[in-house]
Amino acid sequence: MKKKKGLFFLAKTLFFAFVFYLFFVACLVLYIRQQDHKLKNKIYPNVYLDNINFGGKTITDVENYFQEKSEKFKNTQIFFIYQKEEIATFSGKLINLAFDGKTAASHAFSIGRSSATSARIYQQIKTILNLERYDFPVNLTHELKPIEDHINYLEDKYNQPAENALFTLSDNKVTAFKIEKYGLKIKKEQALNDFVAGLNNLVKDQKTSMTINVVSEIIKPEVILSTVNNLGIVEKIGEGKSDYSGSIPERIHNLILASLKFHGVLIPKDEVFSFNKTVGDISSSTGYKPAYIIKSGRTVLGDGGGVCQVSTTLFRAALNAGLPIIERVAHAYRVHYYENDGKPGFDATVFAPSADLKFKNDTSAYVLVQTKIDKANNMLTFMLYGKKDDRKIQISDVKVWDVTSPPDPVYQDDPTLKKGVTKQIDWAAWGAKAIFHYKVEKDGEIIADQDFFSNFRPWQAVYLVGTAD
Repeated sequence: MKKKKGLFFLAKTLFFAFVFYLFFVACLVLYIRQQDHKLKNKIYPNVYLDNINFGGKTITDVENYFQEKSEKFKNTQIFFIYQKEEIATFSGKLINLAFDGKTAASHAFSIGRSSATSARIYQQIKTILNLERYDFPVNLTHELKPIEDHINYLEDKYNQPAENALFTLSDNKVTAFKIEKYGLKIKKEQALNDFVAGLNNLVKDQKTSMTINVVSEIIKPEVILSTVNNLGIVEKIGEGKSDYSGSIPERIHNLILASLKFHGVLIPKDEVFSFNKTVGDISSSTGYKPAYIIKSGRTVLGDGGGVCQVSTTLFRAALNAGLPIIERVAHAYRVHYYENDGKPGFDATVFAPSADLKFKNDTSAYVLVQTKIDKANNMLTFMLYGKKDDRKIQISDVKVWDVTSPPDPVYQDDPTLKKGVTKQIDWAAWGAKAIFHYKVEKDGEIIADQDFFSNFRPWQAVYLVGTAD
């Protein structure tokens, strides 16, 4: 009897519990439906965007909020730096920098509105009953094209392909030569990634500007000079330049012809190099044209005028390479060509067999001579290639003194010019004494320690006066 009463009580309890559960579920469903109706066009509660609760707000409310918040980005400054120099500045307005309020509103509004019934009901219960919080970040949007266009411009401006070395030897002369050239490549992807990462930090740190450092990488050539010759030539060891502006066409022809005699010449180790021996015969039979030279104290037409521009340039290259100068002769007077790009005294005249330019290759490798003629800028360049060592080169400033004015101009009859024609062939030059000191130290020893002295006589301007009918 007691057992029956117990079972009856349990059944009664379970029945009322079930009825209560059904009532509770019905009330809950009714409440959810009521809230869902109220939130028909609004975001469910406990939905956060950038830690801000937008529950009960409409999509338009969200978009307007972030649009207003984006106004501050219009004046944001984005600086691009390359090799420590500012190369571009972009404003936030230019790249349309703004919060993506539209996407954020869409994410927030999707909570509780899933197409899957179970997920939809779950989210509705969790948000409405304050059982769970949904958080979404709000990203920045921007137009990447202006940035990409600028990086592409940098690539066009700075990217350089690597170039392989070239060395062809024929009859003890280098007929094809090119030193390797390392290339350069702008790291475009890194710059773009740094830009995107910088935008995130811009918001996080609440800054009004950011800096992007554009970097590049070195591209190595496949063939380097040291691997294509067994002469020890690996790099440039010295260079000399001179400006021949103002030269007549015949003089330019001669200096170009003479300079080509040296292009590709190899100077063995420990050899004393002679300019006159290398340049050879200078006459009309070897292609030289008459140009004005100094002879017997006068400026006259002679084969090979302009060759001294070549010896002067080579003298400067040998000095800059730190090679011992065995013989050098200064000009009798200050030739204005050699002062186009420097002070007096850095010249060397040649006139076989009395005057020569000689220097010694005391390096550990062959020395290769290369010449370059820049006709557009009237510039002659000698480049010496070999192998550098620890030599220290000191070339002092030129000291000039005993400056004297030039004599009166000289007028010479010229039967090749018509009467009434006057042609200047030489320019007045002030006399002076000049000196500079040259010192080279190698392995703790002094291998060159000498003064280069020039005693320039004052020189008059010379005019040719036509006498022909």
